[in-house]
Amino acid sequence: MNTTDESSAADADIDVCIVDDDPMVCQMLSMIIGEASYNHIRVVGTANNGSEAIERIKATTPDIVLMDIAMPIMDGIDATRIIRALPNPPHVLMLTSLNPSNTIERAVEAGAEGFISKTEDPRKIVMNIRQAYEGKVQFNTESQQHLVAAIRGNRLTERREQARTLLESLPERERTAVLLSAEGMTNQEIAQHMFISERTVKSHLMSAARRLSMDRVGLARLVERSDWKQ
Repeated sequence: MNTTDESSAADADIDVCIVDDDPMVCQMLSMIIGEASYNHIRVVGTANNGSEAIERIKATTPDIVLMDIAMPIMDGIDATRIIRALPNPPHVLMLTSLNPSNTIERAVEAGAEGFISKTEDPRKIVMNIRQAYEGKVQFNTESQQHLVAAIRGNRLTERREQARTLLESLPERERTAVLLSAEGMTNQEIAQHMFISERTVKSHLMSAARRLSMDRVGLARLVERSDWKQ
C-alpha cells in the first residue's frame, strides 16, 4: 500500500467543524487539513463565535471540533462546556496560537481533549485530529507543561490549606507557642514573648504535639508548609 493509500485509510470518515473568529483562519485550516489528509478529513462547517458554533455543531454533527478560545459573544471554553454536554458530543481540540497560564486547566475542566497550535505543521494537525477521533487526548508540549504546573500548584495549595486547618484546630495559646517555636525561638524566648513560664511553654508544645501526633520537628515542618504569617 502506498503512502497515499495509508493516509486515506487512516483519515477516512472524519468530519470536522472549525471555530475561529477570523474567517481567514477557518478558510486556511480547511484548505491545509483537506490537502494534508488527502481530502479524507472533511470540514463540514465553520463558525466565528461560540454561540454560532453550538448551532452549527448541532446541525452538522461533526466528529471533531477545532475550537478557538478568545472569541466575541461566547468564548471557546464556555462553548466547549455546552458542546460536551450535548448527546453524543464531538471531541473538542482547543485551537490557539497562545497558551495563557490558566487556559489549559479551564479547557480540560470544560471537556476539551486536546490543545493544538494554529501554526502547527499541517501533518501534525491531521495526526492530532485522527488520534482525537480515536479517543486519545492531544496536548502539545507547551500545554502539557502548563497543565503539569497547574496540577503542582493545586497540590501545593491543597497541602498549605490542610496544614493551616491543622494549626487552626489548636487552642490559640498552643498555636502561638508552635508558631514561635517554628521561627527558631527557644522555650525561654517564647516564654518571654508570651509572658508565661518556660514550664507552660513546654506544656503548650507537648499538648500541641500530642493533639497532632507530631514531634517538635514535625510541628515546625507543618508551620513551614502552611506558610502561616504571624
